[in-house]
Amino acid sequence: MKDIVIDIRNLNKTYSGFKAVDNLDFQVFDSECFGLLGPNGAGKTTTMKMIYGKSEPDRNDQTVIRIFGQNAKKDSLIIKSFSGIVPQQDNLDTELNVTDNLFIYSKFYGIPSGEAKKRIEELLDFMELKDKAKSKIRELSGGMQRRLTIARALLNKPKLLILDEPTTGLDPQVRHLIWNKLRELKGMGVTILLTTHYMEEAFQICDRIIIMDKGKKIVDGNPRELLTVNLESYVMEIYTVQKSDEDAQKYFAEHGIRHEFHNDTLFAYSNDKEKLSKFGEMLKIGNYYIRQSNLEDLFLKVTGRSLNEQQ
Repeated sequence: MKDIVIDIRNLNKTYSGFKAVDNLDFQVFDSECFGLLGPNGAGKTTTMKMIYGKSEPDRNDQTVIRIFGQNAKKDSLIIKSFSGIVPQQDNLDTELNVTDNLFIYSKFYGIPSGEAKKRIEELLDFMELKDKAKSKIRELSGGMQRRLTIARALLNKPKLLILDEPTTGLDPQVRHLIWNKLRELKGMGVTILLTTHYMEEAFQICDRIIIMDKGKKIVDGNPRELLTVNLESYVMEIYTVQKSDEDAQKYFAEHGIRHEFHNDTLFAYSNDKEKLSKFGEMLKIGNYYIRQSNLEDLFLKVTGRSLNEQQ
């Protein structure tokens, strides 16, 4: 059994009468990647801020926030010393070059100059930014700035890396590069906690996830296991069938095919791909698409397809 790195129990946060986090419980284990998923306003970032001490939870004697056994409220400085934080927005100093951004930050950790220079070289090489060492921040692409922010969070050789939406807005190549680097860090024994809107990202790199909605935990577990338990294996997206189509309704009823409409698309779910294919033979090519179910399907099933007030 792996050691517990993050232990969260009875976590609550209220803003002006609005319950941002509602009685949340979860645990993160050593050297795993744990993901918080949910729509905008689900409470993911608020949860992260309470974990790394930027926000305080509601007063509750039953609340527990322990990081590597340390009390998040009483021992916040100790926790920060072995943690690395990557916020949603890059907050690099645009007046300095890449190396100077890292060097100045190293002073916050009291890293000696010689050791800091060596560590910076290692990190620029690790994040594939070595050729940008003397470049000003405004000369870097968005992907480069994001990689530099991650490098900065690794200066103190953290045991825990916390990332808030690490790849939002980045192109697929940069996203995959960051995923690979996070896998490498996990292999080195770093525990990773992240929030993300990308379902593929969570599926690719997270050992376990929780899906939140309106501050509450809806489901939790290994992404692949959650799909097996909660969803049929295949999804058929149909773009021409209407709710009033009696032939479709009859076929779905006869073959036990779960289905739902959203806007002008019908989603049909089954563990038997042949049943979906046979219905597809009644349609024109291009009017439907059969694929394996994925984490996005589960996300939409448990949180709903409609936008909530916070989105």
